[in-house]
Amino acid sequence: MEALVAAFAPIWVLTAVGWLAARTGLLGADAESVLGRFVFHVAMPAALFTVVARTDLAGFANTSMLAFAAGTLAASLLGLLAGRRLFRRTPAERTVAVLAAGYVNSGNLGIPVAAQVLGDASFVAPVLLFQVLLVTPVMLALLDSATGSAARPAERLRRLALLPLRNPVILGAGLGAVFSAADWHLPGPLAHSVDLLGGAAVPAALVTLGLSLHTPPGAAAQRPDRTELAVTVLLKTAVQPLAALAVGALLLDLPGPQLLAVVLLSALPTAQNVYVYARLYGAAPALARSSVLVSTVLSMLTLSAIAWALGGR
Repeated sequence: MEALVAAFAPIWVLTAVGWLAARTGLLGADAESVLGRFVFHVAMPAALFTVVARTDLAGFANTSMLAFAAGTLAASLLGLLAGRRLFRRTPAERTVAVLAAGYVNSGNLGIPVAAQVLGDASFVAPVLLFQVLLVTPVMLALLDSATGSAARPAERLRRLALLPLRNPVILGAGLGAVFSAADWHLPGPLAHSVDLLGGAAVPAALVTLGLSLHTPPGAAAQRPDRTELAVTVLLKTAVQPLAALAVGALLLDLPGPQLLAVVLLSALPTAQNVYVYARLYGAAPALARSSVLVSTVLSMLTLSAIAWALGGR
C-alpha cells in the first residue's frame, strides 16, 4: 500500500496546486484554456514522440496484450452503449465516454505502479504503444469527425486523411514510430529540448485538471450525471480488469507474473489526457474530469486488491 501511495502522491499534489492557483486567481481567468492548449499542442506531442521513439515497436508482439486489448474493448464498447442508449449522448460525447471507461493512466501512474508493485516498469511499454499508436488516433479521429463542420462524405474523408497533419498528438506519436522503426535519433541539443517539453506534459495536464475543479463565484458548476459517472467508473475500475483477467486466465493461460501485470495495468484509473481531449473538443468535459478523479481515488483500493489476490500466483 505504501508503494501505491507514493505513486499516487504527485497526482494529488499537482492537482491541488492547480486548484489553489484557480482559487487564488494566480494564473488569471484564462489559465485553464491556455494551459490546456499548451499541453495538447506542445507538451503532449513532445512527450509521446519521446516515449514512442525510444520504445521498441516489437513490444506489440506480446501475448498478454491480447488480454489487455480485450479488457479495453469490453469497457469501451459498454461505455459506448451506455452513452448511446442510457444517457443519449452526442457522438463526440460518446467518444469521450469511451475514453473515460477504457483509457488507462499508463504514463505517470502506470510506470511507478509497475516499477514498485511488479518490480519491472518494462511491462508498461506495450500498453503505452497500444494506447498511443492505436487507441488515441482512432478516438481523436472520431472526435474530429463528430465536431467538424464538414457535411459531405468527400470533405469528411479529406479531413480524416489530413488529421495526422492537423492533430499534434497523432503527429508526435506517428513521428516517434517512424524514428523507432528506422532507429533514428535526434541530435543531442534538439533531443534535450524535446525531452524538456515532454517532461512538462504530465505536470501541466494535472495542473489543468486542478484548475478545472474550481468554479468561479457566480458561475454554474458543471457536474456530470451521477448515474452516468457511476457507470463509467464501474466500467473503468472493475469491468476492464475483470475482462482482462478472464481472457488472460481462461483463454490465454498466462503465467502468474504476466497475468498480474495485465490485470493490474487494466485497473489503472482514467488518464488525465482524456480530460485534455474532452476540454479541447468541448465534449463532456465534466464527465471526463470527474471520471479521472473518482477512478483515481477508487483505483488505490482496486490496485491493492489485485496485487494481494494475484501476487502469490
